[in-house]
Amino acid sequence: MRILVVQESDWIEKGPHQSHHLMERLSKRGHEIRVIDYEILWKEHEKKKVVSKREVFKNVHKVIDGGNVTVIRPSIIKLQILDYISLVYTHKKEIERQLEEFKPDVIVGFGILNANIAIRLAKKKNIPFVYYIIDELHRLVPQKYFQWLAKYIESKNMKNADKVISINEGLREYTIQMGADKKKTEVIRAGVELERFNPTYRKAIRKKYGIKDEDVVLFFMGWLYDFSGLKEVALELAKASGNHRNIKVLTLGKGDLWDVLRTIRRKYGLDGRIITVGWKPYEEVPKYIAASDICLLPAYNNEVMRNIVPIKMYEYMAMAKPVIATKLPGVMKEFGEGNGVIYVDRPEDVVKKAIELIESGSIEEEGIKARKFVEKYSWDNVVDEFERILEEVVRG
Repeated sequence: MRILVVQESDWIEKGPHQSHHLMERLSKRGHEIRVIDYEILWKEHEKKKVVSKREVFKNVHKVIDGGNVTVIRPSIIKLQILDYISLVYTHKKEIERQLEEFKPDVIVGFGILNANIAIRLAKKKNIPFVYYIIDELHRLVPQKYFQWLAKYIESKNMKNADKVISINEGLREYTIQMGADKKKTEVIRAGVELERFNPTYRKAIRKKYGIKDEDVVLFFMGWLYDFSGLKEVALELAKASGNHRNIKVLTLGKGDLWDVLRTIRRKYGLDGRIITVGWKPYEEVPKYIAASDICLLPAYNNEVMRNIVPIKMYEYMAMAKPVIATKLPGVMKEFGEGNGVIYVDRPEDVVKKAIELIESGSIEEEGIKARKFVEKYSWDNVVDEFERILEEVVRG
């Protein structure tokens, strides 16, 4: 199959997400993949020209060797608001160009604006469109005053898509509420590389960051959102004293709270107890999880997080690590009780719950439960299911 992907995020710098895993694996199976993406992080880059040039990146892979994805980045105007307005024009032109040159068998959409454009153009060419939902998309629009419009467009996309795929049951219910035809909805859960995420490698990272054998490491990876709950975890860590001063927090990634965490470390004398590490190549991630003892998802139960199940949950659990998570409905529905995920009401409760696990000696036991739960979600099985759906849509 020739598969055209449209999204409104940076394929190269963001992630890896579900989309990277799926598309790179499909490319290894002989499918041709082209992605139209958007330089969402342009404000953080060194400013050059106000109008960017169209770029093409070939042989892109983030998660597996041999993955072969072509990424096409249309031009945009790098000014607030005008970036979205220009996106509508340049992405429309690029999608039209790819329909003529690439002649895709199916289009898979992960965004809002360019997904809407792609649906309308696909219908004219009788090309099926699959909408893949990993978030309540309109809630991710940074300008709050645009979220109502984004929600309206997202709803239209769901109504007009030939198939709507969600990564968990909570998001599937959301798509139906937004207007998707229930008969056209599917759930494809996240996968995990059981070979890569193998709980054997531990000592090198701990030695690198001065972590002793007796230290207990609480680990978080990903974008450091304001609502990630890490600020509250860090402040509670500052209160832990006595026998619990061997508890450390290790974060892998950057974002809104990067400077906040470093400020808390200085203010409360937590050098060596709050360890902030920037982005690392995907192949190094398992080493960092292996170096930890307990993994964290302490996010606020807000509109953004309510129904999602981050892929990192599966990666934590594949490494036989228990996960302390706030009571997010999507996560609770996905993992339930007794499967290595321990729930707390608030981010402020994470350190206390970690102390309970330490004192009860149940960290290893809970980690074994976690590994057992995710063993059935190998990426091979997930890609098999996704490939089957795409082929059915193309035939239908």
